[in-house]
Amino acid sequence: MATKRFFGELESDPDQQLEKRTRTRPTLASIISEVRIQNSLQHLCTALEPMLRRVVTEEVENGLRHCTRSLTRAPSVRIQALEPSNLQLKFVKELGLPIFTGSKIIDIDGSPLSIIIVKDGQNLPVTLLGPIKVELVVLDGDFPPEDRENWTAEEFDGSIARERLGKRPLLAGDVSITMRNSCATIGDIELTDNSSWVRSRKFRIGARVVPGSHQGGARIIEAITEAFVVRDHRGELYKKHYPPSLNDDVWRLEKIGKDGAFHKKLVSEGIKTVQDFLKMSVVDTPKLREILGAGMSEKTWEATIKHAKTCGMGNKHYVYSHNNWTIILNPICQVERAMVDGRTYTAKELSSINTTYIENLVRQAYSNWGSLQEFEGLVNELALLPQGEVEDPNPLCNEAAADKSMTFQHGGNQSSRTTFEIGYFPVPNSSSSNNNSVQQVGISDWQMTYFMNTPEHAIG
Repeated sequence: MATKRFFGELESDPDQQLEKRTRTRPTLASIISEVRIQNSLQHLCTALEPMLRRVVTEEVENGLRHCTRSLTRAPSVRIQALEPSNLQLKFVKELGLPIFTGSKIIDIDGSPLSIIIVKDGQNLPVTLLGPIKVELVVLDGDFPPEDRENWTAEEFDGSIARERLGKRPLLAGDVSITMRNSCATIGDIELTDNSSWVRSRKFRIGARVVPGSHQGGARIIEAITEAFVVRDHRGELYKKHYPPSLNDDVWRLEKIGKDGAFHKKLVSEGIKTVQDFLKMSVVDTPKLREILGAGMSEKTWEATIKHAKTCGMGNKHYVYSHNNWTIILNPICQVERAMVDGRTYTAKELSSINTTYIENLVRQAYSNWGSLQEFEGLVNELALLPQGEVEDPNPLCNEAAADKSMTFQHGGNQSSRTTFEIGYFPVPNSSSSNNNSVQQVGISDWQMTYFMNTPEHAIG
């Protein structure tokens, strides 16, 4: 009975009853929220784990590599690394840019890279006894710090860029070379990865002497190239040309992307090549700007036209005649000569005559470009002077054959081409024009003589 009474007393305890009332059961929403938080944390840990493993692995490898170099480097070499040296490896020329993955690295002249050993910063190689082995490596683009011109061997080694996890070695090819007489030509080398993943977004190529291969004792400072960006090989298909050629697609120009807005606008107006672009810029610049639209800023336009104007003109010329005027144009519709009423004007002299009429002639020539007479060759300054000013009866006798011959083409027809010889010949009178083997075309005082076998080949 006493036990029952005690149990009853517990049940009647007011504090205990209050605690039961305040203890609430978790709701379904709170349970779902907790589960979602736990799942998010689990997913975050799962996503971070590979990256953390990779970072830790790379740091451990770099630390072990640095310790290994310090242990394997001879004490005498460590002491020499701190001593100043007047010998240094040096790349002979700058790199040819841009650089793409999988493409051969060459110098600015398109030749294989060359390396020499110089003394006191001179450009002439010094002669050292015996062959020296050199190793090529990839460096971070921000080395050396603060653009210093000297560094220690340890600083150089610590700036070597390593390949990403699961990737091939960054530099492939002939990465080990032997220098003889302090000179060597580097074979085929290429980069296997782009530079977008490093802090500076750039690489450098470095060259260092393999430890133990130089018996001279003094340290030879390493060589480095300028910093450069490495793009993926697929970007090479869309790269710009420096300089562009007349027949290049117009998107090879700076600021005009392939299949981009500017490219589509130009193509829709028949401007497909660099030559088309330059011709329109000469004949009607406002119309070209209108085609490109307001999306091309003044700064962008200047960059594009500046790049286009580096294009080589070649040796083709075009002739357009109207009434008593004849003009000779270069491939981008610029006037090089004009013949008016028996007088020849150079481009510089045209400002003294009716420039408005010449501009109209140029526009007409542009509109009828496909039917213009075309010739290949050099328009010699002397060849277009009035005959009265010429003292030498045969001024072109000492010129190269390429300067004297040119090919005439009519109406854009590739099959109707005639080879000309340019020179000074007396204008025949009516009695001497019976020889069918020699025909002459006279444009005032400018004479073009072309040799034919039959009269039917003459230009109408």
